[in-house]
Amino acid sequence: MRSVTELLEVVHGRHNELIDPGLHVWGWEIPVYLFLGGLAAGLLILPAALEWRREREGDDQLATAVRWAPLMALGMISIGMLALFLDLEFKLHVYRFYLSFEAASPMSWGAWILLLVYPVGWFLGIGLTNYRERARLGRGWTRTVVELTARVFRNHREVVLAGNVVAGVALGTYTGLLLGALAARPLWNSTILGPLFLVSGLSTAAAWLSLFRLPEALHLRLSRWEMGLLGTEAAFLAMYLLDLATGARASAAAARVLLGGPWTGPFWSVVFGMGLAVPFALKWVETTRHQRPALAAPVLVLLGGLGLRWILVAAGQTASYAMLP
Repeated sequence: MRSVTELLEVVHGRHNELIDPGLHVWGWEIPVYLFLGGLAAGLLILPAALEWRREREGDDQLATAVRWAPLMALGMISIGMLALFLDLEFKLHVYRFYLSFEAASPMSWGAWILLLVYPVGWFLGIGLTNYRERARLGRGWTRTVVELTARVFRNHREVVLAGNVVAGVALGTYTGLLLGALAARPLWNSTILGPLFLVSGLSTAAAWLSLFRLPEALHLRLSRWEMGLLGTEAAFLAMYLLDLATGARASAAAARVLLGGPWTGPFWSVVFGMGLAVPFALKWVETTRHQRPALAAPVLVLLGGLGLRWILVAAGQTASYAMLP
């Protein structure tokens, strides 16, 4: 029979085989949802920003990829929500998120933010398209709905543009705060994850748009924006690691998972190297030497954005309070 000291070690030290294996509860669905949510947030914000700039400077109509970006965002967030739905233990209870609003719950905020994204993205997406593009979206009553949507956008352009920026910022920030609010996971317990995931979502959205054929001036502008976003993302990552390393014992122990621990190699090679440093260098060469845009940089940014979320979700479940000395 075990002594009292041994029993306390089992409970306090978290060496109970019936508990620790159950700690790894999030699989591929969560990082995919977080990545697509951040990408969708960026695809709501960037077209609104580019439309404001076009109006101010009197430029021609936005490029086709930019006009369709808000509708792409709705498709991506739908796929992300499907991944989130697959992760739910009790799938038939999903409707309960919309029976109340809990101000202290990030998940409750997220559920209502996701509900807001669809109408604002729809009005912006339809409003930015031209008459010929809207004609291909449907006939009969669907065509009537599309034209009414376009009319609402024309009459309330500023409200729709501002609504997309607000919804995009809320969605992108929420994907980070969803992790940051889980205090039991010291690697995630940082408010810096909110702005970090928002900036990462904007950079992946700019990279996504760069995959399409764009006018040279627009591609150059997006490349410059993307370089700024990549630099800002690197700064937030440095702040995040510094915040962990200089924090309480649990945070410092969690930081060692990325700073000398099992996830150090993937984190620095995938997130910093492949996702930030290499595409920044490629973009700098493109913009300063006026070379033809290559697909390598945006593809690496997208893979780095996915890798950031995948590694943090997986490493965060490794870095538990069981690591405390």
